Amino acid sequence: MRIISTERSQVLAARVAAKLGVPLVETKFTRFPDGEMYLRCGELDDETLIVSSTVDNDMFVQTLLLIDAADRSKNTLVAPYLGYSRQDRRFVPGEPISARAVARALSAGTERAFVVNIHDPGVLQHFGVPAKNITIAPAIGGYIGDLHLKNPLILAPDEGAIEFATGVAAVGGWDCDHLEKTRLSGDEVRIAPKTIDAAGREVVIVDDIISTGGTLATAACMLREQGAASIHAACVHGVFTSGAYTRLRAAGIASVVSSDTYENASSFISAANAIATAIRDDAHH
Repeated sequence: MRIISTERSQVLAARVAAKLGVPLVETKFTRFPDGEMYLRCGELDDETLIVSSTVDNDMFVQTLLLIDAADRSKNTLVAPYLGYSRQDRRFVPGEPISARAVARALSAGTERAFVVNIHDPGVLQHFGVPAKNITIAPAIGGYIGDLHLKNPLILAPDEGAIEFATGVAAVGGWDCDHLEKTRLSGDEVRIAPKTIDAAGREVVIVDDIISTGGTLATAACMLREQGAASIHAACVHGVFTSGAYTRLRAAGIASVVSSDTYENASSFISAANAIATAIRDDAHH
Protein backbone atom coordinates (compact mmCIF):
# COMPACT_ATOMS: atom_id res chain seq x y z
CA MET A 1 0.00 0.00 0.00
CA ARG A 2 1.05 3.56 -0.73
CA ILE A 3 -0.55 6.84 0.31
CA ILE A 4 -1.34 9.91 -1.78
CA SER A 5 -3.17 13.05 -0.74
CA THR A 6 -4.62 16.32 -1.91
CA GLU A 7 -2.93 19.62 -1.03
CA ARG A 8 -5.09 20.37 2.01
CA SER A 9 -4.54 16.97 3.66
CA GLN A 10 -0.77 16.59 3.40
CA VAL A 11 -0.05 16.66 7.13
CA LEU A 12 -2.71 14.11 8.04
CA ALA A 13 -1.68 11.85 5.15
CA ALA A 14 1.93 11.89 6.38
CA ARG A 15 0.80 11.01 9.90
CA VAL A 16 -1.36 8.13 8.64
CA ALA A 17 1.54 6.84 6.55
CA ALA A 18 3.78 6.88 9.63
CA LYS A 19 1.17 5.04 11.72
CA LEU A 20 0.69 2.37 9.06
CA GLY A 21 4.38 2.16 8.17
CA VAL A 22 3.72 2.59 4.46
CA PRO A 23 5.29 4.96 1.90
CA LEU A 24 3.91 8.42 1.21
CA VAL A 25 3.99 9.17 -2.51
CA GLU A 26 4.89 12.66 -3.71
CA THR A 27 2.27 14.39 -5.84
CA LYS A 28 2.91 17.56 -7.82
CA PHE A 29 0.08 20.02 -8.26
CA THR A 30 -0.18 22.88 -10.74
CA ARG A 31 -2.73 24.70 -12.89
CA PHE A 32 -3.14 25.35 -16.55
CA PRO A 33 -3.49 28.99 -17.69
CA ASP A 34 -7.28 28.55 -17.91
CA GLY A 35 -7.45 27.55 -14.23
CA GLU A 36 -7.90 23.80 -14.72
CA MET A 37 -5.94 21.66 -12.28
CA TYR A 38 -3.17 19.25 -13.16
CA LEU A 39 -1.45 16.75 -10.91
CA ARG A 40 1.03 13.95 -11.26
CA CYS A 41 1.70 11.21 -8.71
CA GLY A 42 4.93 9.35 -8.14
CA GLU A 43 5.12 5.58 -8.44
CA LEU A 44 2.04 3.83 -7.09
CA ASP A 45 1.47 0.28 -5.85
CA ASP A 46 -1.27 -2.26 -6.48
CA GLU A 47 -3.09 -0.73 -3.49
CA THR A 48 -3.48 3.00 -2.86
CA LEU A 49 -4.86 4.93 0.11
CA ILE A 50 -6.13 8.36 -0.93
CA VAL A 51 -6.39 10.83 1.96
CA SER A 52 -8.42 13.89 1.10
CA SER A 53 -10.59 16.24 3.11
CA THR A 54 -12.82 17.89 0.53
CA VAL A 55 -12.74 21.24 2.30
CA ASP A 56 -13.50 23.17 -0.88
CA ASN A 57 -14.40 22.58 -4.51
CA ASP A 58 -10.75 22.47 -5.62
CA MET A 59 -10.02 19.65 -3.17
CA PHE A 60 -13.07 17.77 -4.44
CA VAL A 61 -11.74 17.96 -8.00
CA GLN A 62 -8.23 17.02 -6.86
CA THR A 63 -9.71 13.95 -5.17
CA LEU A 64 -11.41 12.88 -8.40
CA LEU A 65 -8.13 13.37 -10.28
CA LEU A 66 -6.17 11.35 -7.70
CA ILE A 67 -8.67 8.49 -7.91
CA ASP A 68 -8.29 8.47 -11.68
CA ALA A 69 -4.50 8.70 -11.52
CA ALA A 70 -4.51 5.55 -9.37
CA ASP A 71 -6.83 3.66 -11.73
CA ARG A 72 -4.49 0.67 -11.92
CA SER A 73 -4.62 -0.03 -8.21
CA LYS A 74 -7.16 -1.01 -5.58
CA ASN A 75 -8.17 2.32 -4.07
CA THR A 76 -9.35 3.17 -0.57
CA LEU A 77 -10.65 6.69 -0.04
CA VAL A 78 -10.31 8.41 3.32
CA ALA A 79 -12.30 11.66 3.34
CA PRO A 80 -11.75 12.87 6.93
CA TYR A 81 -13.86 15.95 6.26
CA LEU A 82 -16.51 15.33 3.62
CA GLY A 83 -17.66 18.57 2.06
CA TYR A 84 -21.37 18.94 1.22
CA SER A 85 -22.26 16.24 3.76
CA ARG A 86 -24.60 18.59 5.64
CA GLN A 87 -26.65 19.17 2.49
CA ASP A 88 -28.28 15.80 2.97
CA ARG A 89 -31.92 16.44 2.14
CA ARG A 90 -34.18 18.16 -0.38
CA PHE A 91 -36.38 20.89 1.10
CA VAL A 92 -38.01 22.17 -2.08
CA PRO A 93 -38.41 20.66 -5.57
CA GLY A 94 -35.49 21.33 -7.86
CA GLU A 95 -32.82 21.14 -5.14
CA PRO A 96 -30.10 18.51 -5.36
CA ILE A 97 -29.26 16.23 -2.48
CA SER A 98 -25.68 17.45 -2.62
CA ALA A 99 -24.30 14.91 -0.15
CA ARG A 100 -25.61 12.13 -2.40
CA ALA A 101 -24.12 13.67 -5.54
CA VAL A 102 -20.68 13.98 -3.90
CA ALA A 103 -20.76 10.46 -2.42
CA ARG A 104 -21.72 8.94 -5.76
CA ALA A 105 -18.94 10.79 -7.58
CA LEU A 106 -16.29 9.77 -5.04
CA SER A 107 -17.38 6.12 -5.19
CA ALA A 108 -16.32 5.70 -8.82
CA GLY A 109 -12.87 4.13 -8.92
CA THR A 110 -12.72 3.29 -5.21
CA GLU A 111 -13.19 0.00 -3.37
CA ARG A 112 -14.17 1.39 0.05
CA ALA A 113 -14.44 4.71 1.84
CA PHE A 114 -13.93 6.12 5.33
CA VAL A 115 -15.02 9.43 6.81
CA VAL A 116 -14.39 10.94 10.24
CA ASN A 117 -17.26 12.02 12.51
CA ILE A 118 -19.65 12.79 9.69
CA HIS A 119 -22.52 15.00 10.85
CA ASP A 120 -25.16 12.51 9.74
CA PRO A 121 -24.05 8.86 9.28
CA GLY A 122 -27.07 8.40 7.00
CA VAL A 123 -25.03 10.06 4.24
CA LEU A 124 -22.86 6.93 4.06
CA GLN A 125 -25.68 5.05 2.36
CA HIS A 126 -25.18 7.22 -0.72
CA PHE A 127 -21.73 5.78 -1.41
CA GLY A 128 -21.68 3.08 -4.04
CA VAL A 129 -19.01 1.21 -2.09
CA PRO A 130 -18.77 0.10 1.59
CA ALA A 131 -18.37 3.28 3.65
CA LYS A 132 -17.61 3.61 7.36
CA ASN A 133 -17.63 6.44 9.88
CA ILE A 134 -14.67 6.77 12.25
CA THR A 135 -14.97 8.64 15.54
CA ILE A 136 -12.08 10.47 17.13
CA ALA A 137 -13.96 11.17 20.37
CA PRO A 138 -11.25 9.21 22.29
CA ALA A 139 -8.50 11.38 20.78
CA ILE A 140 -10.33 14.54 21.82
CA GLY A 141 -10.79 13.06 25.28
CA GLY A 142 -7.05 12.35 25.40
CA TYR A 143 -6.28 15.95 24.54
CA ILE A 144 -8.62 17.22 27.27
CA GLY A 145 -6.89 14.91 29.73
CA ASP A 146 -3.57 16.53 28.85
CA LEU A 147 -5.00 19.94 29.82
CA HIS A 148 -5.08 18.71 33.46
CA LEU A 149 -8.35 20.48 34.19
CA LYS A 150 -9.83 19.96 37.63
CA ASN A 151 -12.98 17.82 37.38
CA PRO A 152 -14.00 19.09 33.91
CA LEU A 153 -17.61 19.15 32.74
CA ILE A 154 -17.96 17.98 29.14
CA LEU A 155 -20.83 19.69 27.35
CA ALA A 156 -22.49 18.97 24.02
CA PRO A 157 -23.91 22.10 22.37
CA ASP A 158 -27.27 20.36 21.92
CA GLU A 159 -29.01 17.06 22.53
CA GLY A 160 -28.06 15.79 19.07
CA ALA A 161 -24.35 15.87 19.95
CA ILE A 162 -24.66 14.10 23.31
CA GLU A 163 -23.48 10.74 21.98
CA PHE A 164 -20.23 12.31 20.75
CA ALA A 165 -19.76 14.21 24.02
CA THR A 166 -20.37 11.02 25.99
CA GLY A 167 -17.60 9.31 24.02
CA VAL A 168 -15.23 12.16 24.86
CA ALA A 169 -16.20 12.16 28.55
CA ALA A 170 -15.74 8.39 28.83
CA VAL A 171 -11.96 8.81 28.40
CA GLY A 172 -11.59 10.45 31.80
CA GLY A 173 -14.82 9.33 33.45
CA TRP A 174 -15.89 12.99 33.50
CA ASP A 175 -19.36 14.45 33.98
CA CYS A 176 -21.26 15.00 30.74
CA ASP A 177 -24.34 17.02 29.83
CA HIS A 178 -25.78 19.00 26.95
CA LEU A 179 -26.73 22.64 26.66
CA GLU A 180 -30.41 23.47 26.53
CA LYS A 181 -31.96 26.66 25.19
CA THR A 182 -34.88 28.06 27.17
CA ARG A 183 -36.91 31.00 25.85
CA LEU A 184 -37.58 33.33 28.77
CA SER A 185 -39.48 35.94 26.73
CA GLY A 186 -39.97 37.09 23.16
CA ASP A 187 -36.41 38.34 22.87
CA GLU A 188 -34.61 36.67 25.79
CA VAL A 189 -33.10 33.18 25.70
CA ARG A 190 -31.16 31.31 28.36
CA ILE A 191 -28.60 28.65 27.44
CA ALA A 192 -27.44 26.38 30.27
CA PRO A 193 -26.56 22.72 30.94
CA LYS A 194 -29.72 20.62 31.16
CA THR A 195 -29.01 18.95 34.52
CA ILE A 196 -25.53 19.82 35.83
CA ASP A 197 -24.73 23.24 37.28
CA ALA A 198 -21.74 24.88 35.55
CA ALA A 199 -20.92 27.13 38.52
CA GLY A 200 -17.32 26.66 39.63
CA ARG A 201 -16.68 24.04 36.92
CA GLU A 202 -14.03 23.96 34.21
CA VAL A 203 -16.20 23.42 31.14
CA VAL A 204 -15.26 21.92 27.78
CA ILE A 205 -17.79 22.25 24.96
CA VAL A 206 -17.24 19.55 22.34
CA ASP A 207 -18.80 19.07 18.91
CA ASP A 208 -18.17 17.43 15.55
CA ILE A 209 -17.85 20.76 13.74
CA ILE A 210 -17.44 24.46 14.51
CA SER A 211 -18.49 26.58 11.57
CA THR A 212 -19.58 30.15 12.42
CA GLY A 213 -19.34 29.59 16.18
CA GLY A 214 -22.27 31.96 16.86
CA THR A 215 -24.28 29.74 19.20
CA LEU A 216 -21.11 28.56 20.92
CA ALA A 217 -20.00 32.14 21.62
CA THR A 218 -23.43 33.00 23.06
CA ALA A 219 -23.37 29.87 25.22
CA ALA A 220 -19.88 30.72 26.49
CA CYS A 221 -20.98 34.18 27.61
CA MET A 222 -23.94 32.70 29.47
CA LEU A 223 -21.83 29.98 31.09
CA ARG A 224 -19.48 32.66 32.39
CA GLU A 225 -22.46 34.51 33.85
CA GLN A 226 -23.51 31.22 35.49
CA GLY A 227 -20.14 31.05 37.24
CA ALA A 228 -18.12 28.61 35.12
CA ALA A 229 -14.48 28.71 36.27
CA SER A 230 -13.16 28.39 32.70
CA ILE A 231 -14.50 27.47 29.28
CA HIS A 232 -12.73 25.55 26.52
CA ALA A 233 -13.92 24.30 23.13
CA ALA A 234 -12.79 21.27 21.14
CA CYS A 235 -14.13 19.94 17.86
CA VAL A 236 -13.28 17.48 15.12
CA HIS A 237 -13.65 19.76 12.10
CA GLY A 238 -12.49 23.35 12.68
CA VAL A 239 -14.03 25.18 9.73
CA PHE A 240 -14.14 28.57 11.50
CA THR A 241 -15.93 30.62 8.82
CA SER A 242 -16.68 34.34 9.14
CA GLY A 243 -14.13 35.00 11.87
CA ALA A 244 -15.43 32.21 14.10
CA TYR A 245 -12.13 31.56 15.90
CA THR A 246 -11.80 35.21 16.91
CA ARG A 247 -15.48 35.30 17.91
CA LEU A 248 -14.99 32.35 20.27
CA ARG A 249 -11.85 33.72 21.90
CA ALA A 250 -13.48 37.14 22.26
CA ALA A 251 -16.39 35.43 24.02
CA GLY A 252 -14.00 34.31 26.74
CA ILE A 253 -13.26 30.76 25.62
CA ALA A 254 -9.79 30.04 26.99
CA SER A 255 -8.74 27.58 24.27
CA VAL A 256 -10.24 26.49 20.96
CA VAL A 257 -8.81 23.36 19.35
CA SER A 258 -9.69 21.11 16.44
CA SER A 259 -8.26 18.11 14.63
CA ASP A 260 -6.25 17.74 11.43
CA THR A 261 -9.27 16.57 9.43
CA TYR A 262 -9.51 20.25 8.47
CA GLU A 263 -5.91 21.39 8.66
CA ASN A 264 -5.32 24.78 10.24
CA ALA A 265 -3.39 26.43 13.07
CA SER A 266 -5.80 25.08 15.72
CA SER A 267 -5.28 21.42 14.69
CA PHE A 268 -3.76 20.14 17.94
CA ILE A 269 -5.55 16.78 17.76
CA SER A 270 -4.83 14.15 15.12
CA ALA A 271 -7.22 11.70 13.47
CA ALA A 272 -4.27 9.66 12.17
CA ASN A 273 -4.30 6.94 14.81
CA ALA A 274 -8.05 6.34 14.51
CA ILE A 275 -7.80 6.23 10.71
CA ALA A 276 -4.84 3.83 10.74
CA THR A 277 -6.63 1.56 13.21
CA ALA A 278 -9.78 1.51 11.07
CA ILE A 279 -7.76 0.69 7.93
CA ARG A 280 -5.98 -2.18 9.70
CA ASP A 281 -9.17 -3.57 11.26
CA ASP A 282 -11.03 -3.46 7.95
CA ALA A 283 -8.21 -5.30 6.20
CA HIS A 284 -8.42 -8.13 8.74
CA HIS A 285 -12.14 -8.69 8.16
